[in-house]
Amino acid sequence: MRIAVIGQSVFGLEVYKELRKEGHTIVGVFTIPDKDGKADPLGVEAEKDGVNVFKFPRWRLKGKGIPEVVQVYKATGAELNVMPFCSQFIPMEVIDHPAHGSIIYHPSLLPRHRGASAINWTLIHGDKKGGFTVFWADDGLDTGPILLQRECDVEPDDTVNTIYKRFLFPEGVKGTVDAVRLIAAGNAPKIIQPEEGATYEGIQKKDNAKFSGPLKHSYSGATAIGQPLEIPGASQPGLVSKAGLMLFGNDGKALLVKNLQFEDGKMIAAARYFSSGSCASVELTEEEKAFAEQMRGVWKSILTNVDAIEDSTDFFKSGAASMDVVRLVEEVKLRASGCQLQNEDVYMNTTFQDFIQMCVRKLRGEDDEEELVVDYVEKNINNMTIRMPHQLFVNGEFVDAEGGKTYKTINPTDGTAICDVSLAQSSDVDRAVAAAKEAFEEGEWGKINPRDRGRLLYKLADLMEEHQEELATIESMDSGAVYTLALKTHVGMSIQTFRYFAGWCDKIQGCTIPINQARPNRNLTFTKKEPIGVCAIVIPWNYPLMMLAWKTAACLAAGNTVVLKPAQVTPLTAMKFAELAARAGFPKGVINILPGSGALVGQRLSDHPDVRKLGFTGSTEIGKHIMKSCAVSNVKKVSLELGGKSPLIIFSDCDMDKAVRMGLSAVFFNKGENCIAAGRLFVEENIHDQYVKRVVEEVKKMKIGDPLDRSTDHGPQNHKAHLDKLVEYCQTGVREGATLVCGGKQVSRPGFFFEPTIFTDVQDHMFIAIEESFGPVMILSKFKSGDVDEVLRRANATEYGLASGVFTRDISKALYVSEKLNAGTVFVNTYNKTDVAAPFGGFKQSGFGKDLGKTC
Repeated sequence: MRIAVIGQSVFGLEVYKELRKEGHTIVGVFTIPDKDGKADPLGVEAEKDGVNVFKFPRWRLKGKGIPEVVQVYKATGAELNVMPFCSQFIPMEVIDHPAHGSIIYHPSLLPRHRGASAINWTLIHGDKKGGFTVFWADDGLDTGPILLQRECDVEPDDTVNTIYKRFLFPEGVKGTVDAVRLIAAGNAPKIIQPEEGATYEGIQKKDNAKFSGPLKHSYSGATAIGQPLEIPGASQPGLVSKAGLMLFGNDGKALLVKNLQFEDGKMIAAARYFSSGSCASVELTEEEKAFAEQMRGVWKSILTNVDAIEDSTDFFKSGAASMDVVRLVEEVKLRASGCQLQNEDVYMNTTFQDFIQMCVRKLRGEDDEEELVVDYVEKNINNMTIRMPHQLFVNGEFVDAEGGKTYKTINPTDGTAICDVSLAQSSDVDRAVAAAKEAFEEGEWGKINPRDRGRLLYKLADLMEEHQEELATIESMDSGAVYTLALKTHVGMSIQTFRYFAGWCDKIQGCTIPINQARPNRNLTFTKKEPIGVCAIVIPWNYPLMMLAWKTAACLAAGNTVVLKPAQVTPLTAMKFAELAARAGFPKGVINILPGSGALVGQRLSDHPDVRKLGFTGSTEIGKHIMKSCAVSNVKKVSLELGGKSPLIIFSDCDMDKAVRMGLSAVFFNKGENCIAAGRLFVEENIHDQYVKRVVEEVKKMKIGDPLDRSTDHGPQNHKAHLDKLVEYCQTGVREGATLVCGGKQVSRPGFFFEPTIFTDVQDHMFIAIEESFGPVMILSKFKSGDVDEVLRRANATEYGLASGVFTRDISKALYVSEKLNAGTVFVNTYNKTDVAAPFGGFKQSGFGKDLGKTC
């Protein structure tokens, strides 16, 4: 026979292949359009075989077949339509056109479980027998005459997957082909379906789905938090939470219900049970009003027995059926491609007004079904009101830590507490990693195409830019960074980082490789770069938001999911970032933020078997411990950006003004809390005294004060323990014989302020010549005039190799020195000039791996 195959999926593919084996001529395959650049497997196979493949997005418009589509179909001359799995509405003029009509596969024993989700309902109803039906298509919903049925036993532990793979798929393919054999032989029966025993949409059996109103107390448990709902006959009240309605069985097991239906037929998301009807009405724009009038016409074409479509007109009470729901969804897609409806959206918005409001919210990206709930701490500061989340961010929600544990984050400007912040525990890490893993393996994030990933990153960058003053204020208050620097660098470079990596999302490419092993030489070898999975990120306290951006943006651009631990002393911009990421539309579980201690949260992330990579910026000592834990746990990949003692060499032929200006920046930028800060300056002896005189003069001009004051040059150190270490560091330098020219002690005022400090006469064996201060301490040493190789030997005599610098007008000398310095970055006649496009990382005990740039 000449057969048209109308359908999709692997099931449709197998039916197609078997029909060809039977000797039938496939005159055309009608399947769905490509999705995200991927073709349906049925269409792919048919194209390989040279069969005509048609990918019409729809067959009908306003309830009638599209003439051009129907004409193309009729031109195939099909004698039979076989519809193994078809999700599109096929007009009756196509169904009835072939001489032998059309047959459809359905995964239940009709008339039981008509409609969608038939396999689910077989299991939900506890049917002892399951099976499938091949029936003759008519103008009803799975009501046509039965041609063939096959049944199987439903096992006690069957799931949708097991019964489908064991019986419904393999036997369904055979049964569909057997049905075609019967038609070809002229022996195919047409058995009218009985109405007795017919079922459809079991959820509408209201007598089995009732419950009473809420109790007047709240309930919170270790595994579930929500508002209780009394369920008659249940062992305990159900819980309405953000996830839905959780019902508890007598065996202690729980079932999560996503949707509820009221007695009047209206459906709502179960999570909105207590807030149903409280959503404010959206005022429509002129364009949206025009869309509403178009949809009013669509409703009128469906509800032909209604004189006029009023705002209060109810879709189902006016006579609409399930088939009309599918048509309505398709009509919306035709008129507003940005409004992606599901069938359940219609069931949940049954009046015309509710339906239009729902559509408009989706078009605006304001669908409130997943409304983000944030418990803000608000402060009026820096001439603005800032709103700071303070809870963990796990699986798209702000939640308390296990046991409600919190700690206080401190403002270094005055030593007072800013607010209480949730303190993550090991169980919280497990929850966050599980959410990230599910988002990567099962969620929308794992299916999204790279350009859509890029759009989300761009949108997040835009939101960060809209909130840049608020972010900079929070950063300044929580870390002590001078506000102007926080705005330009801490926040500004973070925004640039997300925009840079957004552009990389669709440019991550593999390559093809010629090989010589096989003959004849017709083989192709290629590499494909794929995301690794769940990435853990542990960041420091000196650039809280920027370090987050450097590591997180690259992970997300590549398609990974993230669990990030901010430094315990500076969590607040990370929490604000989490809010903005949620508002940008990142799916649940993609980004998770866990403020807490490194010993607990950082260690659990290092040990967790489901984390596939860990990125860490911090001390060398902790980096070594993390590397060991990652190796012992599951050999997870690691990138480390660790300590530094970056040498800066200043030759006598330098531009003195520039060397002074940039030398000060190299040491005192961000209060010296800078991983690439020049930890030691080597100044050629014939300009040494002049250079010292100049930098001392400039240091004495620095204004120490409130970081929110726009005239402040130097704010407080990040926290008290660090301040105390700086005091001890300078005391050690004095004891060892270095000359303290200025500074070296805490400023006499509230807060954690430390004087900008300069040491001279520092010898190579001294503690302050070897160890990093990570503070505003300039360490100056002389070197003999003209002895380039000797100063290089001294500069490289360190276990660190993060950054370095050289100042000279001699280009040959600059190139020679930069080549010989053992550091990941060498600055020539400048310093601190990092850029999002340039890779950043170190050598030796400064770590390995790169942030930023193409090679990250």
